[in-house]
Amino acid sequence: MFSTLAIVITLLLLMFFAYRGYSVLILAPIMATLAVLLSGDFLSTIPAYTDVFMGALSGFLLKFFPIFLLGALFGRLMADSGAATAIANTVVEKLGASKAILAVILVCAILTYGGVSLFVVAFAIYPIAKDLFKAADIPKRLIPAAIALGSFTFTMTALPGTPAIQNAIPIPYYNTNVFAAPILGIIGGTIMFICGWLWLQSRAKKANAAGEGYGQHDDEDVGGVGATAKEAEVLSTHQTSFTVAMIPLVLVIGLNALLTYAIFPSIDFSSLQAQFPDLNIAGSLGLWSIIISLVLACVVLILLRIGHWNNLQKTINRGTYDSMLPIFNTASEVGYGAVIASLAGFLIIRDSILNLTPDNPLISEAVAMTTLAGITGSSSGGLSIALSTLGEDYLRMAVNAGIDPELMHRVAVMAAGGLDTLPHSGAVITLLAICGLTHKQSYLNLAMVTMVIPLVAVVAVITLGTMFGSF
Repeated sequence: MFSTLAIVITLLLLMFFAYRGYSVLILAPIMATLAVLLSGDFLSTIPAYTDVFMGALSGFLLKFFPIFLLGALFGRLMADSGAATAIANTVVEKLGASKAILAVILVCAILTYGGVSLFVVAFAIYPIAKDLFKAADIPKRLIPAAIALGSFTFTMTALPGTPAIQNAIPIPYYNTNVFAAPILGIIGGTIMFICGWLWLQSRAKKANAAGEGYGQHDDEDVGGVGATAKEAEVLSTHQTSFTVAMIPLVLVIGLNALLTYAIFPSIDFSSLQAQFPDLNIAGSLGLWSIIISLVLACVVLILLRIGHWNNLQKTINRGTYDSMLPIFNTASEVGYGAVIASLAGFLIIRDSILNLTPDNPLISEAVAMTTLAGITGSSSGGLSIALSTLGEDYLRMAVNAGIDPELMHRVAVMAAGGLDTLPHSGAVITLLAICGLTHKQSYLNLAMVTMVIPLVAVVAVITLGTMFGSF
């Protein structure tokens, strides 16, 4: 009883202090230690940190550090080369200011689906979105929701092949790849995109009917986030064609598909298995595909812009540093989850979740993923904690129920993208800061397009998957 209560208390404290802006890097180990202390097991406090917490943290780094590193580097290269701005300007030019909301959504979707970090996209696109919304006289308070819809939803969790870290995390647990359940993913992504777009359009029309325009805002600096306006000015000076800008994005998805469906299946890995007997080949191929694709895309992008970089060394270094905080935040959350999973009270919680729908583990999985994502304020964090503690159980339940692991993969990722944008989410707080807006001004619409509608899409995918299987 005390152990279960300790878990609940520390989870609530984690949410509270994360919302107040405290770093997960320090919060996670403190809350993990507090959970052990409140459980009454004082002797285990230090080993719980040095062995359980740090063991899980290092295990996560071992699996996913290359993807975080390469993703952040690729995003920085796209931004500093002017490729991100070139794509944005072309889409805006084709659609025009009258379709400002759709333009912002599509630009963000193209960039994030191609592998650019959602934070890089937010920094790069906000200045363009601000000018578009002002020209169309659409309330500025809708900008965060438009950026979030294009960056935090269907391209992050639903569309097949997306190189987002969320789509990579289930791979070693389910022996799948980033193209898992592709048609169901497209259906879910389409629901998120169309419903989200229509919602924002209806809000804009309602505001227009009420006489509300862009509003009075101080847009001199980008939300007060250090040096961002200056970065936007530098980016706008680059001259990169749309075709050149799209090549690296196409390479990320295209090479990934080629490796997954053509090259790797034709290779005999028996000698490799003999050399590395503990290696899980099936669970590694999906990760290898993403790593190779991002490496080649980075190299091609550098070569395409050779001689035109302001400071390539600075760009590479900054892209590298950009990866540090996200991966250590997520790894720390995984460490916290491992400590929680080691407590006696977790067995009660685990059994309650697993027995929620014994005949359909898809529902139980969706509840677990979205709940933990909501608690941690992070889709990748919640997904990592849930799969590291329950992944084996869900795979076993799926096999017993005759459910394709690909369907489990897709539902897990999409569900993790549901409650991950509660008010304390770091992504939400950062996005609002970039836009210079508050939760009171923008959160309702942001929550609608990043939580309510994505959860409807999850229900649709679970329903279709239960009726017709994975496809």
